[in-house]
Amino acid sequence: MSHTPEQVIATLVARDAFSQWLGVEVLDARVGYSRIRMTVRADMVNGFGTSHGGIVFSFADSAFAFATNAAGTLAVAIDASISFPVAVQVGDVLTAIAEQESVTNKLGFCNVTVRNQHDVIVGHFRGTVYRTNRAHFPSDAST
Repeated sequence: MSHTPEQVIATLVARDAFSQWLGVEVLDARVGYSRIRMTVRADMVNGFGTSHGGIVFSFADSAFAFATNAAGTLAVAIDASISFPVAVQVGDVLTAIAEQESVTNKLGFCNVTVRNQHDVIVGHFRGTVYRTNRAHFPSDAST
């Protein structure tokens, strides 16, 4: 039995304690694309009173993982970087859109844009995955 991208993402989210801690809500997910949302909390700030960069990076990384794994086979990050053009504040509602732009037999390249509730870009993320042949669900390996 083959699983839909929605089933794959639901399973990944259920297994992903950190995305759960972030409060990630999956708005849309399909092969090569995901759109997620979260709200920045007071326990996510750095010493300057703004969101810790690792929060925005991790949020973008979750969108990246969902977009690149939705096909049902394990894709693992081998490279990722982010730029923070604008500081993120407590209470900001962030939306990340991940779009896989290129795929080869073994590699996938993905861009993620993170915006706040004012549609201001607060993060530019780029990641590369190594695409394995391993199915997320063992029963899918033979289909």
